[in-house]
Amino acid sequence: MDVGVSNPAQIIERVFENHGWSGFWRNGIYAFHHYHSTSHEVLACYHGEAEVLMGGEKGILLPVRAGDVLLIPAGVGHFNKGSSSDFAVVGGYPRGFLCDMRYGKADERPTVLENIDALPLPPQDPVLGRSGGLNEYWA
Repeated sequence: MDVGVSNPAQIIERVFENHGWSGFWRNGIYAFHHYHSTSHEVLACYHGEAEVLMGGEKGILLPVRAGDVLLIPAGVGHFNKGSSSDFAVVGGYPRGFLCDMRYGKADERPTVLENIDALPLPPQDPVLGRSGGLNEYWA
């Protein structure tokens, strides 16, 4: 089967899978603050564009468009503040990990801090593999 540029989501999934990431899904990014405490997350935009607030209310507003990849450490909030009607991403997690949904509620804090502290670094960058990317910045 030819997986050329006519199916960018499938190409992204294949690259991520080759670097030890799995649990793929295709959709947008939720339009409310949330984060994950049991897994890091990768999001690759393959259509459209959006503005994504990273790090909570006082975080950084990032423009995201087709071709961009966000590697989100566990515990970092993200929120789609607005997007084009064709905005779409592939999401995934390091192989063997599943994400939970957290919303920043006070009663979550003790559990999520333990979860995040127990997480290992992903074994490979989802795009670059064993060299570059998270291997340089998360060490």
